[in-house]
Amino acid sequence: MRKRSDNGNTRVAERLSETVRRQDAEYKAGAERPLGGYLGLLSTYGAFVGAGAIALRRHGLPDSLSWSDVALISVATHKLSRLLAKDPVTSPFRAPFTRFQGPAGEGELNEEVRASGAAHAVGELVTCPFCLGQWVATGFIFGLVLAPRATRLAATVFTALTASDFLQLAYAGAIHGVEG
Repeated sequence: MRKRSDNGNTRVAERLSETVRRQDAEYKAGAERPLGGYLGLLSTYGAFVGAGAIALRRHGLPDSLSWSDVALISVATHKLSRLLAKDPVTSPFRAPFTRFQGPAGEGELNEEVRASGAAHAVGELVTCPFCLGQWVATGFIFGLVLAPRATRLAATVFTALTASDFLQLAYAGAIHGVEG
């Protein structure tokens, strides 16, 4: 009897595998889309959120977050996501997955994803500030609940850096306006 069950399980696994391959091919429509890599990233994010949820459950959830904390975390998330995805100084972290394409404005780089498969999916994540935003915001929120003082301090650094960036751009614009 056991042998029949194993054969039945094998057939189910084979059908499932074939269905996944067919869906993958139909979705890609000839383009290079690393669906398996995306699934890996989703699983990693899910594990991160699961671990964070366990920590939050042990610590206790707040009844609410203040609007000032939400604003602080929002601006800090924007800046840290851009810094991780575009800043020249953080390019060594992206280098295993990307190829330098050139400057992309003030203090930012354009990079092309050069890896394939799962590494391509990681390359897309680490070069996209919009994609990284979800991960960064989740980390900030967990930090805000679990270590609020340290998280507010770190978020304040990135929020101040965002304000500084806007002031630098405004200053440069004013200087160019006066010269031109």
